[in-house]
Amino acid sequence: MSEIDFRRAQAPDLPAIVALLADDALGAGREDASTPLAPSYLDAFRAIDADPNQLLAVAVEAGQVVGTLQLSFIPGISRKGAWRGQIEGVRVARHRRFGGVGKRMFEWAVEECRSRNCSFVQLTTDKSRQEAHAFYERLGFIASHLGYRMGL
Repeated sequence: MSEIDFRRAQAPDLPAIVALLADDALGAGREDASTPLAPSYLDAFRAIDADPNQLLAVAVEAGQVVGTLQLSFIPGISRKGAWRGQIEGVRVARHRRFGGVGKRMFEWAVEECRSRNCSFVQLTTDKSRQEAHAFYERLGFIASHLGYRMGL
C-alpha cells in the first residue's frame, strides 16, 4: 500500500469529499456532487472548520483524497464528565475499498480521540450497512446501544 496521509480537510477538498459521500447506495439519494457544489456544503464546511470540537478529515494518497470522516468531540456531564469521540460520514474511494484504507483511517481517528482525552469512541451506522457493521466489529466496536432519529 502506498503512503497515506491523514489531515484536516481544507476547502479545496470539499468536491472530493462530497463525491465520496455520494458514491454509495444511500449517499446517492441524499448528496449532490454536481459542480459547483451547493452553497450549503461550503456553509457546513465553514462551521465545522471554525469549531474546535469538530474535525473533518481526509485520507490522501498520491495527492488524491481517497477517504474521509468527521470526528466530533463531545463533552458530557454523564460518566463523570467524560468526553466522547463521535465518528461519522466515513467513506473510502470505491477503488480503494477493501484494501486497508478504512482500517488505517479508524486507527488514526481513535488516536485523535485518545489525544483529546476522550473516554470512548462511538459511531452510528445505517441498519442496512451490514458489511460496515462487520467491519466495525472487527475493529473492536460493540453494538451496545440502539439509536433513534427524527427528521426535521
